[in-house]
Amino acid sequence: MEKLMIVGGNRLQGSLRASGSKNAALPILAACLLHAGTSVIREVPRLQDIATMCDVLVYLGARVEREGTVIRVDASSIQYTEVSEDLMRRMRASNLVLGALLGRFHRARISSPGGCNIGSRPMNLHLKGLRALGAVIEEKFGFISASAGRLQGVDIHLDMPSVGATENIMMAAVLADGTTVIRNAAKEPEVVDLQNFLNRMGARVKGAGTDVIRVEGVKKLYSVEHVVIPDRIEAGTYLVAAAVTGGDVTVTNIIPEHLEPLTAKLREAGVEVRANDDSLRVLARGRPRAVDIKTMPYPGFPTDMQPQMMALAAMAEGTSVITETVFENRYKHVSELRRMGADIRVEGQTAIVKGVARLSGAPVEATDLRAGAALVLAALAAENGTVLEGLEHIDRGYERFEQKLCGLGAKVMRVHS
Repeated sequence: MEKLMIVGGNRLQGSLRASGSKNAALPILAACLLHAGTSVIREVPRLQDIATMCDVLVYLGARVEREGTVIRVDASSIQYTEVSEDLMRRMRASNLVLGALLGRFHRARISSPGGCNIGSRPMNLHLKGLRALGAVIEEKFGFISASAGRLQGVDIHLDMPSVGATENIMMAAVLADGTTVIRNAAKEPEVVDLQNFLNRMGARVKGAGTDVIRVEGVKKLYSVEHVVIPDRIEAGTYLVAAAVTGGDVTVTNIIPEHLEPLTAKLREAGVEVRANDDSLRVLARGRPRAVDIKTMPYPGFPTDMQPQMMALAAMAEGTSVITETVFENRYKHVSELRRMGADIRVEGQTAIVKGVARLSGAPVEATDLRAGAALVLAALAAENGTVLEGLEHIDRGYERFEQKLCGLGAKVMRVHS
C-alpha cells in the first residue's frame, strides 16, 4: 500500500505544465472503435483510468501502443463486443464503449460500470438515447445488452445535460442513417473535443458547446491524429494549491476560458489571477476570503472542483456556503477535513464552512479522486505533517502529482508500507 507524507507550511512558487485532459481522452479513446483503422491520440496523460480504458480496447481486440503521451489505437481487428465485468468495475467511463460498439457493430454488452462512489450516476439517460436511435436494450443480472439493425437518426431530449449520455449518443449516431438531434446536451469542453475528433474522422457533428448537437450520419470514418485539450480540473487544482499556500504559481498549456468559473471564485476570495493566452498565474497574499459556491453543469462551477475549494474555504476568513447539486454523495471529504481541524457542518446538500486560522496535519484517507486532491491541498496549508492513504484514487486522475507539487516547493513524499 502506498501513502503520501506531506509537510505543510511551504509557499508554492514556480510554474508547471498542465497535462492533457483525462475526461477528454477517455471518450476519444472509446471513439477509436468506430473506425477499422489506426488513430493517433496525442497529449494523453499517464493515469490509471487511461490504462484501464486501454485495457478495455485491448480486451475487445484492438492493438494499442503507447509512447510517452502518444497512444496509437488500431481497431481494425476487433474480435469482441462484450467487456468483462472486471474491467467495467474498475472505471465508470468504460461505459463509453457502448455507443461506439453499437454504432459500428450494432451490438454491445457491458456490465454496470464502477468508478468513484460519489453518488448515483445511472445509465438511464444513455439507454434512453440509444433506444431512441433504434437499439433494443435488455438489462439483466447486472449486464446491459444492446443490439440493433441500422440505427436511425432521431430527435432526443435529455432530461438533464449528462456528459456521458451526450458522448455515448454522439458516438452511436455518427454512423446512423439520417440526422440525430441531441437537445439539452452537455456543454462541457470535453464534449467539444470529442466533436472535433469525430469530425476529423469524417463525421458531421456540430453544436457541441451549446445545448443542441446535430449529428448527420455518414457511411465511413477515417484514420486521424488528434491532440487532446488540456485538463482544466488538474490545472484548477494547482491554482487552488497556490491560493491555499499564499503562493505564486503559473500553470501553462491551458485554455483560460475553460477555467473561468473557478478563476471568478478565486478572485472573489481575494486572490489575484492573471490570464494570458495559454496560461494562468495565481498570486495569493495572506488569508483568502470566504466564498459561496454552487456546483452546476458547465459553464457553471464544476463539481470536480468543489472538494478543492472546500479545502480553501476551511481556512478562509469568514463563513462559506457550498451547495452540491450534481452528486448527492460528494461530501465524503468533510469528515477527513474535520480531522484536520476544519469547522464544517453539512445540511442535506449544503455545507456551511467556517474558516479557521490554521489547519493541523492528521492521518487522513482519500475516498475518491477529487476528495483526495482536496486533502492534499489542505495538508499543504496545514501545520505539521499529514499522512494520506487511498492514494490509488488520486492516481486515477493526476499525473505525477507529488512530483509536480515538489517542483513548486512542496514537501510531499510517496512511501510504501
